[in-house]
This record gives sequence, structure tokens and C-alpha cells, in this order.
Amino acid sequence: MKLLIYLLAFVSLPLLAQEAIQPKDYTIEQFYENTRIAGGYFSPDEDKLLVSSDKSGIFNLFEIDISNAEMQQITNSKEDSYFAIDYVPNSENMLYSADKGGNEINHIYLLEENGNSTDLTPGENEKAQFAGWNKDKSGFYYISNKRNPQFFDLYEMDMQSLESEMIYKNEENLTVEDISHHGQLLALSKSITTSENKLFLYNLQTKEMTELSAKAAQYSASGFDKNDEHFYYITNAGREFKSLIEYNLKTKKSNNLFETNWDVMYSYLSENDKYRVIGINEDGKNSLIINNTQTGEEVDLPDMQNEDIVAVNISDSEELMRLTIGTAKAPNNLYVYDFSSGDLKKLTNTLNPEIDAEDLVSAEVVRYESFDGLEIPAIYYKPHQASENNKVPALVWVHGGPGGQSRVGYSALIQYLVNQGYAILAVNNRGSSGYGKTFFRMDDKKHGDEDLKDCIWGRKWLQDQEYIDADKIGIIGGSYGGYMTMAAMTFTPDEFEAGVNIFGVTNWLRTLKSIPPYWEAFREALYEEMGDPVKDSIALYNKSPLFHADQVKNPVMVLQGANDPRVLQVESDEIVAALKENDVPVEYIVFEDEGHGFIKKENEIKAYRQIREFLDKYLKEEE
Repeated sequence: MKLLIYLLAFVSLPLLAQEAIQPKDYTIEQFYENTRIAGGYFSPDEDKLLVSSDKSGIFNLFEIDISNAEMQQITNSKEDSYFAIDYVPNSENMLYSADKGGNEINHIYLLEENGNSTDLTPGENEKAQFAGWNKDKSGFYYISNKRNPQFFDLYEMDMQSLESEMIYKNEENLTVEDISHHGQLLALSKSITTSENKLFLYNLQTKEMTELSAKAAQYSASGFDKNDEHFYYITNAGREFKSLIEYNLKTKKSNNLFETNWDVMYSYLSENDKYRVIGINEDGKNSLIINNTQTGEEVDLPDMQNEDIVAVNISDSEELMRLTIGTAKAPNNLYVYDFSSGDLKKLTNTLNPEIDAEDLVSAEVVRYESFDGLEIPAIYYKPHQASENNKVPALVWVHGGPGGQSRVGYSALIQYLVNQGYAILAVNNRGSSGYGKTFFRMDDKKHGDEDLKDCIWGRKWLQDQEYIDADKIGIIGGSYGGYMTMAAMTFTPDEFEAGVNIFGVTNWLRTLKSIPPYWEAFREALYEEMGDPVKDSIALYNKSPLFHADQVKNPVMVLQGANDPRVLQVESDEIVAALKENDVPVEYIVFEDEGHGFIKKENEIKAYRQIREFLDKYLKEEE
């Protein structure tokens, strides 16, 4: 049955022709002279921001002086990326997170003002995640699987003694989502499927467990108010899109606090509950609403013209707000906004000054009909140089997941390829998040079939554009998108002229059996969507490209991180060997110091340059 996307009426027609412009030709090195910045945490005196940036080649900690926007590097890691967590309250000390070579075994570290660094979660195979400060800011909560690799328990660490205490032993395979301010209530969830979970409130003192998930749906915790009178959560129970619910902890009554015709992604209150921030996934981009809870009025956010406010962080004084501003044409930048004066100060300039943003392209939301008439949303990037008289090659881009989403925003690889003359259609095939729960469920146990057809019909949409070379269209994707790439090259071998598989699954039987132990809480839900490697072994065999590699005809490039815990290197080793055995042109790159995603600039430069060279060879050169 055709899903009606009623929010935005759209007729799928070829885009209108525009006069071609020849942009300046930029190298991949120039794109990686851009700087990525993440985070933005206010110091206790609110005169600095703590951020993570790859200005040094990999992510390190930096401080930005708000008064003059000067940026000072704090750590000097050469091997592993460091990601800021927060300043330690009432001090200049900091917490940060890091793993080893992309293995995803994250530890929490304390960096003291004198430069000393201490691993606070030093277990060899211990994966730890910060879960917030306690009420008096004397310590912090974190989850860790040091007791059992499969289960995450909740601990509280004292910042004076640096000793931790387990406060919740997780013996029921639940996920800790939130802790009340007084530390008595926990929000816990249990995965059922990828589109359904249970949500509970657990009282640590009375051991009472209260289920809030009355209907089969998705639920996620969204915090407690300052006095622990209300708990907030997000759900799509009884509706197509996710809304924000207020639950009164005394009366046990629920109230629909906010909903719209898109998913509410997250919501939280500022330090003293003066402001409520609501993030909305509005047709592939973030939309933010900030309400003053004291007046009931919506805060009038600064007009950023053609840029989007991606995220904010409100200082503890509730006088300042950090804004993360994004656009498809540049990496995110940070600003600080003063609520009382209305002053807005830009703190960063992430785009390489050698690059003219006008040479880059904007992201456009389009829709097209798939094989069964279903409307498929996509993010489209059209090269400036494309015209009816200068037809360009194109790529179908497939996001990760399953259940991910291609969104409006900056991608160095996409902008580099578009600058080099490739049109890119980032398909949000059925099963993608952000378009309602019906759309999200439509690919369950149909992977490599109907979602793949959505990608093929994306190719057909590209062919309808008069400036696209209809015979020069490839497919590219990472993780689940890498699987979709290999599925396309294997099961529909005549559709795409070349494929780029970035750490994609090729053997579902092995991947589903070898998921990391710390995914145990999610394992059954994943099996419910993808298939059980024992019960559904025949179906998984049939949709695994490795076992049908003899059907591949056209060139393939494969990229892999040696430390990837999700898609093991053997997956890529075996598909490459099978393709070579069948005399299919294949190129293979393995990065010994990367995991599931490449994060070091030197590796990204190498990988993306070679992707471009591969595509040029098979989608541009005359046969």
C-alpha cells in the first residue's frame, strides 16, 4: 500500500535546467584544510568553551576564549582522537573520551589543569560512557560493562577520591537512559525490535519498576525537571511521528507537551529549567525551538539567513547560549548568543580560506516515485558545471543503518566529488528514519530487495535529468550503505557502472553472529529486523553478496578499517578475493589505525582521493 507523505506535496519532475558555471577546481587536501569542531561546553566562569577539533589532524581538545575567539590546543594526541565531555564543575579540569584506533572501547579520562591525564575507567575491555553530573556536582554517573562485557551497569564516581561505586547492577539486559536529579529514579529501556522498545522508571530505593510504554512503539527518555516532579520522554505511540510527553511523577498522569508533523529528536531543560530546547527532524535537517518556561514564550532565535542552527548548549547561568551553525557548504561553526543583550558572536571559521563557498553547492531536498509508487525523499547535490551541453556522471549515495538517514549538512567527500563534476543523490530509501514509523518499518526483513529497488529508481530519476550522463551512474555507501552498494553490484549487476563499498557488510550470517558483546541489549531487536542467523540462515545467505559474487560484472572499490568491531575486516577481505577470482576489476584499501569510520585527516585524504580516481577511471574515461 502506498505510503502518503502528506507533509509536503511534491510532483517528481526533472529539475529545471540552469546555466552552467565552472567552479574553481579544489584538491582533496584543500577540503581537509577545513576544520571540524564538535561540542562546545562552557567553563565554570563561562568565559571559555571546551571543544573537540581535528585542526591537528585528528581530534584533540581545544579551548576557545569567548571574548576574543582565540583557540588554544589543550591536548596533543598523535594516535587516537580525544573527544571533550565537559569541564569538571568548579575547576579548570576536564573530562574527555577516547578509544584505541577506532575499536570503540571508549574510556573516560580526567585531564587536570597541570596537564596530568588519568584513565578513570582503565579496564582493558571496559567500554564506558559519561551519563551526567550528580546533583551537587561532586561526581558523575557513567555506564560501564567492566563487570560483564554484555551488560552496562551504572556507576557514580567521586571527583575527590576518584573512586566509583556501582549504583545499579543491570541483570535484565536493560539500557540506562537517564537519572533523576536526586539520583533515586532511573529511566530504563528494553529493545524489542528496531521500531519498538519498552520504557521504565526504576526506583533505586524501593526497587519499584513502573512501565510507561503502554503501547507498542518507540520510546526514549528526555530528562527530569529540576525538582524531579516531572519526567519527560519521546514516543510515537498512537501517532506517526514522535512527540514529547510530560509524565507527572506524583499523579502518574501523562500529558502531550509538544508535537508536530515531524519527529521530535530530543528535548532538554536548561540548568534551572528556565529554557526548554526541542530538536525536530524536519525533512532531513534540524529545526530548533527554544521556549522560555517562565513566560511561556518562544525565544526569538537569531536569523542565520541560509544557515541552520544545528544544536545549542545553554550555560549554567542561563545567560549565554552556544549555537552550532551548519550549512552544506562548510563544516559547522560555533557562535555564542547573549540572551539579555541579543548579541551574537562568531567564534570559529572552519572553511579553508582557499575555498570560495560559492564554488560549493547547496543541498536540495527532492522526492521521486519508486517501483511501487512510494514517494522516496532524497538529498540532491547538482554540480555547477552540469548542463545539457555538458552532461556529468552521477552517484546514488546510500546512508548507513539500517534505519539511518541522509541529512542536509556538510560532507567533505560529497562536496569534493561534486566539485569534480559528479551529481550525487543521497537516497533515503524505505526503512530510513525521520519520515514516520510506517516508512521506517517498510524494509524489515526485505533488505537488499525493496530498499535496493528504491536506490535503482533513484538512478532512474537521475537519468531523467537532462544534464546527467545516463550511462555513467555509480553507487556509493558506508556501513549498511556499503552493503547496499555490494547488493546492487551483485543482485542487479547491470544497473550501476561502478560501486564504492566503504566497510560494508557482505556476509550477514557472520556479521549477525559476531556483533560486539556490548550490543547484547540490541541483539534481539537487530535479529528481528534483519533476521536470525540460525532461524533465517537461508534468507540471510541469499541476501549476502559474498555468496553470489560471481554475478558481479562491473568495477568495485572496497575500503576498510582494520579495527572495525562492527564489520570485521574479513568481510572485505573475502569479497575482494571473490571478485578477483572472477576477474572483476577491484581496488582495496585497508587502514590499520581506523575502525568503523575514518577519522584521521591523512587517512581520509588518501581514501577520498583514491575514490575520486577510481570513479574517474570508470565513470569519466571514454571506453
